[in-house]
Amino acid sequence: MEFTVIDYSIFALLLVLSSAIGLFYALSGDRQRTVQEFLLANRNMGFLPVALSLLATFQSAVAILGVPAEIYRFGTEYWFLGCSYFLGLLIPAHIFIPVFYRLRITSTYEYLELRFNKTVRVFGTVTFIFQMVIYMGVVLYAPALALNAVTGFDLWSAVLTMGLVCTLYTTLGGLKAVIWTDVFQTLVMFAGQLAVIVVGARRVGGMARVWHLAEQAGKIASIDLNPDPFERHTFWTLAVGGVFMMLSLYGVNQAQVQRYLSARSEREAKLSCYAVFPCQQIVLCLSCLTGLVMFVYDREHPLAPAQRPGSDQLVLYFVMDVLQDLPGLPGLFVACLFSGSLSTISSAFNSLATVTMEDLVRPHCPGLSESRATLLSKLLALGYGLLCLGMAYVSSVLGPVLQAAISIFGMVGGPLLGLFCLGMFFPCANPTGAIVGLLVGLAMAFWVGIGGILHSMGGAGGAPPSNGTALPAAGNLTTLLATTLLAPTPAPQSRPTGLQKFYSLSYLWYSAHNSTTVILVGLLVSLLTGPTPAAAVDPRTISPVLPRLLCCLPRRYRRRLCCGISFPDQDADPADTAEKSSGVPNGLPPPGPGRQEEEEGQGYIRTAGVPAYTLQETSF
Repeated sequence: MEFTVIDYSIFALLLVLSSAIGLFYALSGDRQRTVQEFLLANRNMGFLPVALSLLATFQSAVAILGVPAEIYRFGTEYWFLGCSYFLGLLIPAHIFIPVFYRLRITSTYEYLELRFNKTVRVFGTVTFIFQMVIYMGVVLYAPALALNAVTGFDLWSAVLTMGLVCTLYTTLGGLKAVIWTDVFQTLVMFAGQLAVIVVGARRVGGMARVWHLAEQAGKIASIDLNPDPFERHTFWTLAVGGVFMMLSLYGVNQAQVQRYLSARSEREAKLSCYAVFPCQQIVLCLSCLTGLVMFVYDREHPLAPAQRPGSDQLVLYFVMDVLQDLPGLPGLFVACLFSGSLSTISSAFNSLATVTMEDLVRPHCPGLSESRATLLSKLLALGYGLLCLGMAYVSSVLGPVLQAAISIFGMVGGPLLGLFCLGMFFPCANPTGAIVGLLVGLAMAFWVGIGGILHSMGGAGGAPPSNGTALPAAGNLTTLLATTLLAPTPAPQSRPTGLQKFYSLSYLWYSAHNSTTVILVGLLVSLLTGPTPAAAVDPRTISPVLPRLLCCLPRRYRRRLCCGISFPDQDADPADTAEKSSGVPNGLPPPGPGRQEEEEGQGYIRTAGVPAYTLQETSF
């Protein structure tokens, strides 16, 4: 199974066009001369490119390989994850986006300073950097490893080429180049997956026959309403637990929030969330149909047991076998595969450069000029690109230890979600509660996650538990890497008890469990140490949905739960309401303590400190 000249040409074309987009935006317009243009695309993007970029950011190569392998082995139950997409995207559109967009922030973690204090902001930033640095190198290395095993495609040539091209267009073109390359790469991903499904289905007699044979083999799953959270996949686990996983990805993750903030208006940002929903459903359908076609094709063209690949290589073996007599199509699928890697890694570079610049550099260098800040942002993107290549090398030498490191990506998302929810929905929460809640949430996440991994590696009787953290063989890194899919294992011989059962919590409940831990601990500590007084809370940092959620309660309880905070008119235009109430454009506070910065082209003053606010009691 080797590539032809046409296959290599198509793969090279992907790299050339991605680089060309970056060079175009580096040499056109304002040429990335301001921080706003480089990090936020001058806040002038339409909803459709933003939506496709949102889709591409976490539709990585590991998901393209991992989800079909899941369907091939265990059937279509995973398809019910699509039920979580509705609330998982509707909630960010109406709760998180209004808060982030109206604050006119650049880094998500600026919110934490406005709501709590600078220490909480730094804690959130460092947690995010830790999460993404570990993830980004492996998301480049693992697909290249699988491709090398199946096709003989040179491993390090692929890793270095992809890493350098991605670093080039991210560093030169900024967020605008990242978004438009994401659009191009999303179309390539769709084309590659669709080609595999169409050709594969024709080889086995059509999609109707594929569905019929899969149904006969028991691969078409019915709705399992078992509420047990220790079952790896049930309807409730996928549809409800999946909502929290989606919120951690699309609600508060810097890579996604940065795209919302690049939209030209709040309405466009919300529309981008709505547009992602059908796109996510299409992507899930393509992946699931690929898995079904693989299953039927394998039944009719079985491999010898000695030739059977690991789960991370199943899709590539299938593609190379089905498409080997159609020159160019294997190259198209590999372009599809690496488009997923490019889009994910470029988003990581850009978001890491943003939080480092805005949260760690600017607060300590208040006199930094615009030109130097822009240059430093580009150097940070370049530095993270080189760090990604270093992490890819580390991934290659860690071996099985790497498997535990990859799960960290999923473990950290839940506590960060809990931290933002604590700030937006609970005005009484104070900085001490936020920090303690985040630390306890992270400790709980690592305890359950790492404990589950160690338990599965040395389970009693050699039977690993059937949970989301159980690990495959050492070579199956790609399946383990998927943010929506941790590697499956067979059912255990006996039901676990005690801590073993606790470690068997389904991976899809991780975000819900860990975010709830942060909220409960944060509230408890806040009440014990003294809740935040109403005068110290900026009402813009509290979700505008809160008064509506409490509308059915008696007035005195509403007043207590909102801690005496007044909210602007929910139906008025945010800019108009703010100007009327404060006399300052965009509703930002008058100049107060802390750094003040006038954003170019925005006509407002942003204050980095947390001023005191004189508020009236809410009367609803």
